Amino acid sequence: QGLYEEALKQFEKIKDTDFQAMYQLGVMYYDGLGTKKDPEKGVEYMYKILNSDSPEASHLKFAAANNLGRAYYEGCGVQHSTEEAERLWLTAADHGNPKASVKAQSTLGMLYSMPILKDLKKAFFWHSEACDNGNLESQGALGIMYLYGEGTCQNTKAALKHLRKASQLGNIYAQGHLVEYYYTRKFYSKAAALAKRATKNDYINKQAKISDCHPTYVAKGAAMAAFYLARCLQLGRGTEKDQNAAEKYYSKACYLDPAVASHLQLAANLGTI
Repeated sequence: QGLYEEALKQFEKIKDTDFQAMYQLGVMYYDGLGTKKDPEKGVEYMYKILNSDSPEASHLKFAAANNLGRAYYEGCGVQHSTEEAERLWLTAADHGNPKASVKAQSTLGMLYSMPILKDLKKAFFWHSEACDNGNLESQGALGIMYLYGEGTCQNTKAALKHLRKASQLGNIYAQGHLVEYYYTRKFYSKAAALAKRATKNDYINKQAKISDCHPTYVAKGAAMAAFYLARCLQLGRGTEKDQNAAEKYYSKACYLDPAVASHLQLAANLGTI
């Protein structure tokens, strides 16, 4: 109900005998819910759960390890360490166990796609595990990896299967890449229709929360969709020409992700899209 201060009081009363209460307090102190932010205290509670021998803490250990991985990666409440974040996320992911932290499995997929620890085969493995366990962000990521042959063999049929499913479930990053796929293959009506759907919501953080996808990638997907919709409106491809609307969507793409918009504008100037 959002009554965080009252919840905090109740959890404080029972934290020494109830590991679920201790876990909730750890989250609340780390994120500043119902109290002043105290990430050190949040980390302390998560370690208590992770290191506990009590059977009553066992169902919370994967989630605690995932949160500790986040703390080390963000350098919040502890000194930043990508290596320690990786170790804790691997603990939380538990070799792809569906009862472990599926969020950690997806996060490892993202981590191994980044320059600092780049290993696309590992990224593909973890996104596959997370996707099989129902993670929407990894479903979209798998589609993109299959589409471009990153960490696996290129497979357009598998790519479209994952991208379409992720798109239907609200993954905006997958929608943006699917719009690009349709546009570059001259399925302009499909591209325009999907782009309109992907750009109708202006609240990136809210959309990220609903879909449990990272806001950065939600913004990138929406920027791609906005740019291709602008292109369709400017050139009358798959929809009626509308210069005013085209300018609006070009501006929207630049606002959402300037780097994506700049890259696509360069391609447009070169006549490749």
